Amino acid sequence: MSNENFIREIDEELRSDQMRSLWKNFGPWLIAAAVVLVVGVAGWEGWQWWNNSNAARSSDQFYSALALSEGTDVAAAQQALDEIEATGTGAYPLLARFREAALLVKDGKTAEATAAYDAIATGETNTNIRALALVLAAYTLVDSGNVGQVEQRVSGLVAPDNPMRNAAREALGLTKYKAGDLDGALTDFEAVMADPGASREALSRLQIFVAQLKSLGAGAPPAAAAATETAPAAEAPAMEAAPAMEAAPAMEAAPAMEAAPAMEAAPAMEAPAMEAVPLVETPAAPASADDTTPAAPATDAPAN
Repeated sequence: MSNENFIREIDEELRSDQMRSLWKNFGPWLIAAAVVLVVGVAGWEGWQWWNNSNAARSSDQFYSALALSEGTDVAAAQQALDEIEATGTGAYPLLARFREAALLVKDGKTAEATAAYDAIATGETNTNIRALALVLAAYTLVDSGNVGQVEQRVSGLVAPDNPMRNAAREALGLTKYKAGDLDGALTDFEAVMADPGASREALSRLQIFVAQLKSLGAGAPPAAAAATETAPAAEAPAMEAAPAMEAAPAMEAAPAMEAAPAMEAAPAMEAPAMEAVPLVETPAAPASADDTTPAAPATDAPAN
């Protein structure tokens, strides 16, 4: 046997001894780790199956509750949503809370709906969901026209980097419009329209609002607004004076000027003068030596 073969056999024996020693010391741990891995994978798969089953059940319950909420049995819909909040899994309990608050709005219970949205915003750690709840709470306060309460909820959401900024501005604008602050409402609506991230639906809706506000005088300069307000007052007397000028017919003195016929008395005055001519001519006729007596009519007054 050569030295190389002998050395090779010794190395193999040493490696075998090392492997046996390692297995003896760490084999049980390796087996335990393998068992834990297998059990863990099995447990994960089992939990996923259980979670998916519960999620499917919660989904069915949620859609059943939605179907009830679309009808007239509001009490049954609220009961179904309460059950989902208590036993549902995943995001369905949160969705049920939002839907129940919307049912309160539909039922006319504005104060209860506002409190429900505020409760969601208070207990939620997700900033986006919290912002959504605050905006929805603000919309429930629009009809009351309480600008202070709306600003308390959404004033922190109008930052340029907040995804709910335009919804918050629109809620503020609507509340200011309800409160009579037309210029403030116009400012909020125009801020939304100037935002490149505004949706097409919001732009088309706010164009109508802005046109209506401008027709009511919002955003007009003070001088122009004053001129607009005084113009109707100045026109009113001018329009009323027109009938007064119709008194011109009363000035129809033309009939009164028909005194011209009265001046026809001139012929009456001429009659005596004409009759006096024969009295003068009667003695002159015999004094004429010629037979031209018929020439007397040449002095007849009508010729004059």
